[in-house]
Amino acid sequence: MKTEKFVAEVDTLKKFYEMYCKDKHKNQKITKRTLEYHFEKFDYEFELCDECQELLDYSLDRLKECPHEIKPRCRTCPNPCYEKPQWKKVAKLMRYSGMKLGLLKIKNIFKKNK
Repeated sequence: MKTEKFVAEVDTLKKFYEMYCKDKHKNQKITKRTLEYHFEKFDYEFELCDECQELLDYSLDRLKECPHEIKPRCRTCPNPCYEKPQWKKVAKLMRYSGMKLGLLKIKNIFKKNK
C-alpha cells in the first residue's frame, strides 16, 4: 500500500480508537509512538487506556504488515491477519465509532441547513 494510504489508515484508527476509549473507558493517558513505513517515520500521540492502546498496537502491527498493494477492508480481506479474539474486539470498536461518527456527520448537516 502507498504511504499516503498507510497514513490515512492510521489516522482513521486513531480517531476510532480514541472515540471509543473516551466513551467507554477511564484512565486514558497520552502515549507517543513513532511508526515506520516504507523507510519513513511518523510520530503520533494517542490518548487511550492501556487496554485500548494494546489493541491499537496490535492493529498497527497488522496494518504495517498488510501484503496487499491496494488494501481491502479487513472484513472483506481474502487473507485475514487478525486472530479471532482481537478481530471481535476491533469489530465492536469500529462498529461503535463508525455509527457515532456517522450520526455526528448527520447532525452537522442539519446544523448547517438551519
